[in-house]
Amino acid sequence: MTAGAAEADGRTAPPGPAETGRWRRLDPRTYVVTALVLAGVVVIAGAPAALGIMAALGVARATLWTVAGAVLATALGTGVDYVRRRRTGYRVGPERAELRQGLLLVKRRSLPLERIRTVDLTASPLLRVFGLVTVRIGTGEHARDGALELESVARAEGERLRRELLAHTPVPKAPPPDEGTLAAIRPAWVLYAPVSFLSPLLAGASVGGLLQVSDWFGAQRDVIGLVARCFRHAPLGWAVAGSAAAALAAGAVGALGVWTEMWWNHRLEREPGGTLRVRRGLFTARSVSIEERRLRGVEVVEPLGVRLLRAARVDAVATGLVHKDAGEKHVDHRNLLPAAPRAVAHAVAARVLREPVPPTAAPLAAHPAAARGRRLRRALAAALAPVGLAAVLGPWWAAACAAAVALPAAAALARSAYRALGHGLSGPYLVARSGAVRRSTVALQRSGVIGWTVRQSYVQRRAGLVTLTATTAAGRGRYRVPDAAESEALAFAEEAVPGLLAPFLITRPPRGGDSSVRHAL
Repeated sequence: MTAGAAEADGRTAPPGPAETGRWRRLDPRTYVVTALVLAGVVVIAGAPAALGIMAALGVARATLWTVAGAVLATALGTGVDYVRRRRTGYRVGPERAELRQGLLLVKRRSLPLERIRTVDLTASPLLRVFGLVTVRIGTGEHARDGALELESVARAEGERLRRELLAHTPVPKAPPPDEGTLAAIRPAWVLYAPVSFLSPLLAGASVGGLLQVSDWFGAQRDVIGLVARCFRHAPLGWAVAGSAAAALAAGAVGALGVWTEMWWNHRLEREPGGTLRVRRGLFTARSVSIEERRLRGVEVVEPLGVRLLRAARVDAVATGLVHKDAGEKHVDHRNLLPAAPRAVAHAVAARVLREPVPPTAAPLAAHPAAARGRRLRRALAAALAPVGLAAVLGPWWAAACAAAVALPAAAALARSAYRALGHGLSGPYLVARSGAVRRSTVALQRSGVIGWTVRQSYVQRRAGLVTLTATTAAGRGRYRVPDAAESEALAFAEEAVPGLLAPFLITRPPRGGDSSVRHAL
């Protein structure tokens, strides 16, 4: 019998020289988890059906038929899952990790060990009860075929796979002093959750959900009438402000819950062999591993609300941390530290990069005043839009109120955006900072820059500004230095990565001066 025939028949051919690992099956406790999940789904779906047929069949007969149907559906679903999982196997050989699954058409997929970049462990509350985890082995590619997923294995087996698959570098005999815990969550950090961008989003979702649920029960008018009666004697402005405050309070409570679920028991650790590990989660436990050889830098992010409290979070700039497949939405595993005091964030960034001082806190070169003017003009133009709309649709005092709020806020944001601009070099790292609503400071390894993009609009050309973009294979792929002085930006790019941009530069003497100025071709 050939190897292909043996595989189609469900049996395994004798292992070759490169396939010495034995085939393993998923944990049998998975069948109990499947039965419980199916039972829950059937109960939720069958309860309305039972209530609907009680009038025709009576309570006893309706309950009997519903229970019988629920048991049959659960048994059939569990049986199908049992057969499917019995035909699923995995193994790790000297060169490849393999997954085999399928009933009639057997599908076999494998990944070379040298291409494996992440091994993530996730456990939902039900899996945690039974001591199981889901293991996702990734290569950093965006396609579904770039990952192998073992739906349920024992927690100890998942840890063994994670250590084995990430053991590509030799473990030093004596661990360096910077190994161990790099950061751990502190309860006080939960106070940063209500000022995140999640609060207004959840506020809007809570209002929409309340209206939708009340509409299902035919009580939407009653809910709206109750809110109207609460603000019956209040001016319109106070009524709107009070409703918004109530919605924001609900959003803040929701943000606290989401933060607690995501970041509970968070720990950032460096393991022997050069692997960063992030563990977090209250109900759903998550474990993300990042090989340091894939790390190209860090990014300190300061959203507006969090920045007002002098806090920031830390993201990794590494290859293979963002994936997208057919079974899940965009997943981002770059977060190393939640919103924490800014000094703590910079200190963690330095420990992650093994640097004595944080590159993200290095002094940066300011941008010319023309960049401030561009931001001020754009901010005021954006603020005049709602003012003009209020002037057209409402009374004059509405436009005056909108102008009194929008114009100073726009000017403050423009000033903040200009003060955030900066770029510089800190040892082996290129540092760039920008943003007003979302300020970000990235420290990117100069050796990780694979290209430069120089953009200059007509307005920038008249002001002597350019936008310089560093291209890399890690993180978001592109990191910008917006609205820098033309000659300074080109000199900065040449100093950061010597020789990369030089072939595309020309030197011209300026008008009325002796010094030369470099321009992009």
